Amino acid sequence: MTGTDDPATDAGELDAAFAETVRRTGASIGALYLLDPGGRLLCLEVLCGAPAEFAAPWARVPTAGPAPVAVAVREGRMVWVGSHEEMARSYPRTAMVLPYPLALVAAPVTGVRTWGVLLLMWPATRPPYMTGRERGHIASSCRRLARLLEEAAEHGGSPAARVRPRVVTAGAGHRTASPAMAAADFAERLPGGSCALDLEGRITYVSSGACELLGRDADGLLGTLPWQSLRWLDDPVCEDHYRAAVISREPVSFTVCRPPGRWLEIHLYPDASGISARIIPSGGRPPPSPAPRRPTGTADRARAGQLYQLTHLAAALTEVVGVQDVIDLVADQIMPAFGAQGLVLSTADAGRLRITGYRGYPPSAIERLDGLSVDTGLTPAGRALSTGVPAFVPDPEEMRRVYPEAPLVGGKRAWAFLPLITSGRPVGVCVLSYDGPHTFSAEERAVMTSLAGLVAQAFDRARLYDTKHELAHGLQQALLPHSLPAVTGLRVAARYLPATRGMDIGGDFYDLIRLGDGTAAAVIGDVQGHNVAAAALMGQVRSGVHAHATLGTSPDQVLLGTNRLLTDLGTDLFTSCLYAHLDLVRRRATLASAGHPPPLLRLPDGDARPVAVPPGPLLGIDPGAVFPVAELPLTPGLTLVFYTDGLVETPGADLDDSIARLAGRLGCSGDGDLDLLIDGLLSEAGTTGQRLDDIAILVLHHETDPRPTG
Repeated sequence: MTGTDDPATDAGELDAAFAETVRRTGASIGALYLLDPGGRLLCLEVLCGAPAEFAAPWARVPTAGPAPVAVAVREGRMVWVGSHEEMARSYPRTAMVLPYPLALVAAPVTGVRTWGVLLLMWPATRPPYMTGRERGHIASSCRRLARLLEEAAEHGGSPAARVRPRVVTAGAGHRTASPAMAAADFAERLPGGSCALDLEGRITYVSSGACELLGRDADGLLGTLPWQSLRWLDDPVCEDHYRAAVISREPVSFTVCRPPGRWLEIHLYPDASGISARIIPSGGRPPPSPAPRRPTGTADRARAGQLYQLTHLAAALTEVVGVQDVIDLVADQIMPAFGAQGLVLSTADAGRLRITGYRGYPPSAIERLDGLSVDTGLTPAGRALSTGVPAFVPDPEEMRRVYPEAPLVGGKRAWAFLPLITSGRPVGVCVLSYDGPHTFSAEERAVMTSLAGLVAQAFDRARLYDTKHELAHGLQQALLPHSLPAVTGLRVAARYLPATRGMDIGGDFYDLIRLGDGTAAAVIGDVQGHNVAAAALMGQVRSGVHAHATLGTSPDQVLLGTNRLLTDLGTDLFTSCLYAHLDLVRRRATLASAGHPPPLLRLPDGDARPVAVPPGPLLGIDPGAVFPVAELPLTPGLTLVFYTDGLVETPGADLDDSIARLAGRLGCSGDGDLDLLIDGLLSEAGTTGQRLDDIAILVLHHETDPRPTG
């Protein structure tokens, strides 16, 4: 928190309230996420019960992502996951990088606005459900956290993006991790134990017997991470056992070989203050074949942590759709994962490097870098792309030796140039840069290189998707009417919303056809599916309806002629359609339906109901089908709403009930701005977020005082 008064006090009060919530709920781990200013990311602000390193894969979570905290803030509701099995079903990506038995809840922190999300985790030993009292307490705690954030904002404070979250303790029950107190903790957990670790994994107490078994004296062990001070424990599997104990809060046991052939059993017993480890000899097991020697250098980050980070980012890359999604993922998650402050993502196009996305650079620098030839001498980007070999430059001096002008562009002082290669074909270059010198360890280089391959595949798929999407979207826009004609005595508005899954196109269509002075035809239809084939058939149906309508035929004959056209085409897709002939002079409407939902009618007095139109069969099934006709008086001030089933169909809901609710909403709407009326109908139907089907709406209002409109 930052502010003009006392930011330390504000943060202290927030941390105390957060820690009190973790303690009173009995949670083993707690986390407080705050929304970034743009509302696109949840940033981890405070953590309790686990080291900050554990939370690295989840330090920044996109609000649009498939994680419990993202769903909680996006939908404004409490999300409860009672078991790992439920996590695997509902949130597979989270389950993959959090493979431990646990239960969790994510609750939105909301006051005058939504500030973020409170995440609480428990061991799997707790009941797999929440009581009403627990939910009420958590909701009350979230409101308290929101008030503290609002008070800080009133004093000029605001959540600040952090490289690492603040780590706090839950208060009661915590003891200072001095050797004497750590030994007391250990004695409480295991009588006659041998070793104790804090939640960071560092050894805080070691007995003489443990020193003998481990082959090191106490001075060489205290304060160290076991997998760093004992080279034969330098294995991601060993660190993962420790992670499992911290997160699940359940005992973990494993066997390890101390060279040359002494086998040891290690039993981990965790609680809220740390881990007690019991080490005993294990006999009768033959040693495995010798493993290759590991490098002697110590990695900046634990190896298992890197593997979890890589797994998390790889899973995220499999879910991106378009090029912008790839850019956002690299900027929001990959950059922070490696501590980078700058990003340039370029594609290879006709021998030049075209920048598709960037972060942390001034526009003037990007203008200079955009469009450079692949053989440029300004930066190593082109060479990395041509050779397929990544380049890691730790400081400006080394860069100047080969590329003298590069340090002057953007003001960065360390760079990683990662070629994006897929199937042996260069796709582009990803450049991560740093504001200060940065030493790239061997393990960091390996992880970056591996991740670049995954980024390349995701980027290539995204470019292909964007190309297909642009073509499909162009087809959709060409087939739908660009504008509706002016008809004296009618005000009209229309809306088309594609399904949110797929290619943003579909087979829903609408049209208003001016037939003469005082006469018009309104039509709406729905071709099965929401893909290119549906859109193409939709264009044929719309053309067929238009051709028959302009001949002046009756509604049943229009549908009959269009039906014959579709049966002659032999398409496998079926179409629903509603056609209305509007005679504004005689004030009569004649309607015919081919299996389409009934239109809604709103009278001037506000009474709204579905119109009883006898439905005929869907188009394209029976060439001899008959389509009944219904008539309706066109009273001045009357409103008609035509729509497709995407507006009213919801899994598990009765269709008639949905139509009745929509009619009720129409009855409460005014007849002023028709676009606002459409907004209200969409909101009532709950279709403003994710949509499984596309939606078309056509609204007609018969003016009391007829006048031409556009």
